[in-house]
Amino acid sequence: MTDGSVDNNFVGIQNYQKVWENEVFRLGLRNSLELSLICAPLIFVLSFVLALMLRSLGRASLPFRNILLMPYLVPTAALLIVWMLIFDYGGPINRILALFGVDRVLWLESEYLRVPVVLLYVWKNVGFSIVIFSAALESVPDELYEFARLEGASAYKMATKITLPLILPTAFLVFVLAWVNAFKIFKEVYFIGGAYPNESVYTLQHFMNNKFSKLDYQDVTTAAYSFAVIVLVLFGVLYAQKGVRGHD
Repeated sequence: MTDGSVDNNFVGIQNYQKVWENEVFRLGLRNSLELSLICAPLIFVLSFVLALMLRSLGRASLPFRNILLMPYLVPTAALLIVWMLIFDYGGPINRILALFGVDRVLWLESEYLRVPVVLLYVWKNVGFSIVIFSAALESVPDELYEFARLEGASAYKMATKITLPLILPTAFLVFVLAWVNAFKIFKEVYFIGGAYPNESVYTLQHFMNNKFSKLDYQDVTTAAYSFAVIVLVLFGVLYAQKGVRGHD
């Protein structure tokens, strides 16, 4: 709430008004929230389904667990190089599209950049979520599934009526971790698109990084505090809903 001068004059909420009137800040904030709302549910659903499938395989699932967890352990830079080669204009994805008569897409330089970014995030983080889900699934008694099968319950019914209710705290943890990690997608986008990528993936971290490079510390800290308050409110609502459901 100061002007950043040598005298450090108090300016009240002028910095907040300036930042919130900035269209680039609003663009970055909107994209950050949109990406998190896309990625977190994808991770949650995909990791839950894959964890159920791996559980059904028993000991034979070990190689698949290692394969799924590998992207989480590999350095991000190595993953990004592979991803850029895959989604290059002459890469495998565009070659497959060409086989079906579809025009090639500039995945890394257009509004379609959001697709490889989301897929990279999912591919990198789904393995860790599967490990957490798998540990929770081990605590669910097999007798419940056997009884449900005798009653003619489908796999969907067993997953939603038996598995999820019994591992709800773990499921909530997985969703929270997936949502938190989705806000940290900046480095992947920065590696591919630089400081000023396509507008579809320009995040709030880009805004703060660019302001920091210009020594606009007031804008950086104001944006950071604004984002922190928004995240705290969102997670507060999420935890409140969990508390209400847990009480019910």
